[in-house]
Amino acid sequence: NRHIQLLAIGGAIGTGLFMGSGKTISLAGPSVIFVYMIIGFMLFFVMRAMGEILLSNLEYRSFSDFAGDLLGPWAGFFTGWSYWFFWVVTGVADIVAIAGYVDILAPGTPLWIPALATPVVLLLLNLPTVKAFGEAEFWFAIIKVVAILALIGTGIVMIATRFTSPGGSVADLANIWNDGGMFPHGLFGFILGFQIAIFAFAGIELVGTAAAETKDPEKTLPRAVNSIPIRVLLFYVGALTVIMAVNPWRTIDAANSPFIGMFTLAGLGVAAVVVNLVVLTSAASSANSGIYSTSRMVYGLAQDGNAPTSFGKLSPRKVPQNALLFSCIFLLAGLILLYSGDSVIGAFTVVTSVASVLTMFVWSMILLSYLAFRRRRPELHERSTFKMPGSAFIPYVVLAFFLFMLFALAQAEDTRLALVVTPLWFILLGAAWYLNRRTPLQQARIEEHKATLRSERSAAAAR
Repeated sequence: NRHIQLLAIGGAIGTGLFMGSGKTISLAGPSVIFVYMIIGFMLFFVMRAMGEILLSNLEYRSFSDFAGDLLGPWAGFFTGWSYWFFWVVTGVADIVAIAGYVDILAPGTPLWIPALATPVVLLLLNLPTVKAFGEAEFWFAIIKVVAILALIGTGIVMIATRFTSPGGSVADLANIWNDGGMFPHGLFGFILGFQIAIFAFAGIELVGTAAAETKDPEKTLPRAVNSIPIRVLLFYVGALTVIMAVNPWRTIDAANSPFIGMFTLAGLGVAAVVVNLVVLTSAASSANSGIYSTSRMVYGLAQDGNAPTSFGKLSPRKVPQNALLFSCIFLLAGLILLYSGDSVIGAFTVVTSVASVLTMFVWSMILLSYLAFRRRRPELHERSTFKMPGSAFIPYVVLAFFLFMLFALAQAEDTRLALVVTPLWFILLGAAWYLNRRTPLQQARIEEHKATLRSERSAAAAR
C-alpha cells in the first residue's frame, strides 16, 4: 500500500514541475495556477474511468488489456505500443534533464557519462524484484514531497517576514496579480501555458499499471486515485503560488528551475544545491517509472501476440527481464539528443512535446474504453463501487479538452514539431498492425472479439 500511494504521488509530481515550470510561468504568467488546476481536474476523471474498469475485472493487467477487450485487439496494440513509446520518449527527456543538472552540480562533466550511467543504474534497480522497484520509487517520491513542502514552508516564512530581494521586490501575495493581473499575456498566453504543463502530469496513470502487482487493488487503487485533487492543489498550485509571491513572475528565468531560484534568493545556497539533487532524483524517479511500466507493457503485449514471444518470459524472480533490457536500450537515444541540440532546455521542450501528444492519446483511449464499457457492460457499471462521477457526459468534456491541448501545442514552433513527428509514429504503428493482424493468433482474437460483441448485443436486445 505505501508503495502504491507514493507511486501515485510520484507520478503526479513529474520532472515537468521542477524543470519546466519556469518556462510555463514565462508563457502564462500567474494564470499558470489555473492551467495546472484545469489539467489536474480533467485527469482526475481519466483516473476514475481507468479505476472503475480495472476493478471491474481484476484479470486486466493494464489499460492496454482493457482497451483490447473493450475496443478490439487493434486498440490494445496501439495503446500498448504508444504507451511504450511515450515512456521511452519521457525517459529520454529525463536523461536530458539529469545530464543538465549533473553539469550544474559538477561543471565540466562530459554529458555522455550521466546519459550512459542512468539507464544502467535503473536497470540494476528493476532487475531484482518488483518490490525493489516499489521501494526505490517510494524513497524517490518521499524526496520530491519533502522538497516541495520545504519550498512552500520557506516561501511562507519569506512572505510573512516581507523578504526583500536584491532587486528591491518585496515578498507579498499581491505580486501574483499586481503586474498585469492574472492573465498578463491574455488568452493566448494562457493557452501557451498548457504546452509544458501537460507533461508535468505524464505518468499519473502509472498507478493503474502497478495495481496488477498489488495485494489489495480494491483498497489501494481508489485511495490513490481519490487523493489526486489534494496533490494537485498542494504540490502544483501551492508551490507555484509561493514561488510567484516571493519572486515577481517576470523575474523568473524560463531556462532554469524556479525551485532552485527561490532557495538561492533566500540565501540558502546549500538548500539550492540540495534542490538540484532533488530535481536530479525526480528525473531519475520518472525514468525509473518509465522502465518499470514499459517492461510490463511489452510483457503484456507479448502475452497477446503483439510483441515477440521472448518478451513474454519472466525471470526466476518474476521480472520480465527481456522486456526490461529492450526498453533500456532505447533510453540511450538521450545521448544523441544531448549532442544534437543547442541547449538542454531546448532538447527537453521538443522531447516533452512529443511525449505529451502520446500520453494524451493513451488517456483518450482510456476514456474511449470507458465509454465502450458503459455501453457494452452496463451491469458491471451498475455494480461498481468506484463509479466515475458524471460518467454519462464527463468523458466527452475531457476528450474535447484534449483536442484543445493539441491546438495549444500547435501555437509555438518548438512544440508544433510534436504534431509533425507523432503522426509518423502512428503510420509506422498502423503498418505494424496490418502485418501483425494476419497472424493466426490475432485472427483468432479478432473473431473472438466479434463473437463477444454479437453475444452482448443479443443479451442487450433480450433485456
